[in-house]
Amino acid sequence: MIKDTLTKIESAIAKIQAGEAREKTELVALLGKLKSELAALPDSKAADARSIGYFTEAAAHEVTRENASVQLKNLSISGISYAVKGFEVSHPQLVSVVNELCMVLARMGI
Repeated sequence: MIKDTLTKIESAIAKIQAGEAREKTELVALLGKLKSELAALPDSKAADARSIGYFTEAAAHEVTRENASVQLKNLSISGISYAVKGFEVSHPQLVSVVNELCMVLARMGI
């Protein structure tokens, strides 16, 4: 399921407009880091990781929507932040990557 979510995020990133090429490149690199961190997670953390993936997918979707809702953008970013809190101590590198993703999305107006 996490692989499916990451594939959807990749598809959403691929739709980002050419005017945001720098952010797109940065998101692609961060997605690669996110994949590595998720692959290293123990099975006992899989459900928590799925939550992070789902909220990240939602945020990526909101970036690419033509008539995006500001409220949905904000909710998806808040969801990522909340889902990540449980990983702050046990998986600090994962948290760092997700925070970087959030910062890039914020620069894009999310």
